[in-house]
Amino acid sequence: MACLRSRVDITEGIPKQLTLGYCKSCERFHQPPNSWVHCALESKELLALCLKKLKGLNKVRLVDAGFIWTEPHSRRIKIKIQVQKEVFANTVLQQTLIIEYIMAGQQCEDCARIEAKNTWKAALQLRQKVNHKKTFLFLEQLILKYNAHKDTTNISEKRDGLDFFFQSKNHALRLLEFLQGIAPLRYKASEQLVSSDIHEGTANMKYTFSVELVPVCKDDLVLLPLKVANALGGIRPLVLCSRVSNLISFVDPNTLQTADLNALAYWRTPFTSLCSYKDLIEYYVVDIEPHYGVTKGKFMLADVYVCKVNDMNTTYIARSHLGSVLKAGDLVYGYDLATANFNSETYDQMRTSYDFPDVVIVKKSYSDKRKKNKQRTWKLKALNKTSDEDLAPKKSEQMKIEMDYENFLRDIEEDEEMRAAVALYKDHEAIQRKLNSMETESSNEGELEIPLEQLLDELDLNDADVAGN
Repeated sequence: MACLRSRVDITEGIPKQLTLGYCKSCERFHQPPNSWVHCALESKELLALCLKKLKGLNKVRLVDAGFIWTEPHSRRIKIKIQVQKEVFANTVLQQTLIIEYIMAGQQCEDCARIEAKNTWKAALQLRQKVNHKKTFLFLEQLILKYNAHKDTTNISEKRDGLDFFFQSKNHALRLLEFLQGIAPLRYKASEQLVSSDIHEGTANMKYTFSVELVPVCKDDLVLLPLKVANALGGIRPLVLCSRVSNLISFVDPNTLQTADLNALAYWRTPFTSLCSYKDLIEYYVVDIEPHYGVTKGKFMLADVYVCKVNDMNTTYIARSHLGSVLKAGDLVYGYDLATANFNSETYDQMRTSYDFPDVVIVKKSYSDKRKKNKQRTWKLKALNKTSDEDLAPKKSEQMKIEMDYENFLRDIEEDEEMRAAVALYKDHEAIQRKLNSMETESSNEGELEIPLEQLLDELDLNDADVAGN
């Protein structure tokens, strides 16, 4: 066999040295013909890219391939391959070959445009006119989960939303289509002429899509215009927003009647919320009388006797849709309508006609099951966003942003439906600290905790930074 190997070279035609296009700015490798991909050193993706670039492999059988360690700064990649080929009848020859790849510096088209100050061809400006960021925090997680931002060249954070920038109008339309599937919105499209060539009959355009989200969020208290309420099957006008997807879902806590409103119908007769989550007050459940025969889906009607946590002297009776989850001794969040002043003539007129309650219970509170300064064993990813230095938040605004984020994390802990919609990742350091402290710290029975089996192992994504708590 040694004599045969000395006379026959089955690796003939396979190059021993090749070049790999590598962009130093974005650290991506060139994948012919026109794409650029992120590949970690010694990853299976990089190995596949190297083998795909290798000519002559179709004449032999590839048995094994792997990396040989090289100094990362050498800009050299070496792989060792084993190939087989039948040279004579029933005679198979196997040889080992080392191939060296030189990482040749090139500039990808995206980085070239950035260098030329022509950074985008299409922009999507996403806005919502509310006083908190919870909607954007949730949308950010959905965008990350489905990788809807993969074509962006930059994401800029604004006071009232986000700006997404693209190198193609089609990429912006793709994100717009995704957003239309998960949120009620309206948009306007505009275009700007950058340059034109009258001789060739061509023009360079920039496109902008201004997207506005409906200013109604989950758990908001809403007073529907009578025209809208009648169109939704005669539902009572004072309702709670139970869910926001591509539709806005409402529930009447007094009758369990539900209704869905699409974005087109909303913008035809727009309205705003009477109360949002910042107006919630914590109540103590004194007693509850469920109406066991009156149910609709996950809702059950009940009469709930509550009093404010900071004022136990006054008891209120509230009819609630949460009869299946509440019991005496629980804490709940609700809106205080007895002392509220909405500065709305429509509300004042309807209050006597419809006999609005003094308290509207929104959701169960888990503050009694949440440890102070508890380290969460999970974390979320965040979009890699930039922000203007001139628009840097003040200290008070920063505290508000942090509070919105904390409330968003609490919503994930408390709401199984929301938790199922986002991707949660294991925080291995927090898990280890918790395991180390279990011997000296007794666990709180019934403590609010997300099971580890619902968490994902974190992947090394190049287009997302990790933001945890």
